[in-house]
Order: sequence, then structure tokens, then C-alpha cells
Amino acid sequence: MKIILKEDIIGLGYKNEIVEVKPGYGRNYLIPQKKGVIASPSAIKQLEEAMRQQAHKIEAQRAAAQKRADQLEGVVVEVAAKVSTTGVLYGSVNKNTVAEELAKKGIEVDRKIITMHDIKSVGEYEATIHFYKGVEVKLPVKVVAENKEAVAPVVEEKPAEEAPVEETQEMIDEKEVLEDIASAE
Repeated sequence: MKIILKEDIIGLGYKNEIVEVKPGYGRNYLIPQKKGVIASPSAIKQLEEAMRQQAHKIEAQRAAAQKRADQLEGVVVEVAAKVSTTGVLYGSVNKNTVAEELAKKGIEVDRKIITMHDIKSVGEYEATIHFYKGVEVKLPVKVVAENKEAVAPVVEEKPAEEAPVEETQEMIDEKEVLEDIASAE
């Protein structure tokens, strides 16, 4: 089933884009929620005419989105979280946390346009922010321990090399006895 989207849906498509969806998803969710309409020939003609009339407006929206994306150039989000001694987080870092950290830096970003997997351990990750069709920013996210002492780096212990054992008089006597037994047989 072909649907014309009336708003951006992350993972599916952008506003005024024609997408192919399963019939049940289109009939039971997109159309009743007014997030899309059936892509009939007349609806497609209306869309093309509207796009032609709004070309300058769309270009202005793209330029505004690019300007917002340029604000994030070189920005690294660093999140301090409570961590166990093994480096695993108590809880997780998700797109809500990233949006809050950006707000603290004075950059307002809606959490709905951020895509990322939930982070459950200390390290460096990446979040993608979708501002507009074709305008996306890869944002580095660094998760660090709240208290640095809590997470000690895991160091593999190497077994201590055994010191060479000096042969004592008892060992020498034992060797001689074993040699005598072996020669007697």
C-alpha cells in the first residue's frame, strides 16, 4: 500500500514522501492518526502541485535545518553516570539523556529526532540527529563514570615467573637412588 506521509516518521520517511507500507499499518495507524493519506493518482497530483508552489519554502526549511546542524559541529556530549566496578551502568543512557545534555549546553533538540541504541556501559558511542530530509548529524556521545575511582581499569594479572629452584642435597640423593633402581632392573 502506498501512502503519502503528512509528517516526518523516523524509520519510515519524511513529510510529503510517498512510502510503501503494509496495508494494516496504513489503514489502522497512519490514516486514522492523520499521519498519512492513500497515494491515489489525484493525491499524487495535488502533492506535486503543492511541492512546486512550496519549493522556496522547502529550501528555506532545509537551510534552517542545516544551520541547526552546523551548531552541533564539533560538539561532544559527555554523560557522567553511576557505574559498577565492572564498567556497567546502573540504568542506561538514552536519547532523552542526550537531549537533556544538549539543553544544558544551550542547544535545544527534540528527543524525537534523535536515534540511538540505549547505552549500558562506559565508552564512546554515536547518536544520529535527523533535522530534515537529507540533513543528519552524527553526534559523539561519551559515557564516563560519575566517580573515577569506582571504575578501576581491568588489568590482567600475569602469573609470576617461577624462580629457578636450586637443587638441594636431598634432591640430588633422590635422583641417585632413582638412577640406581633403574640400573638394577
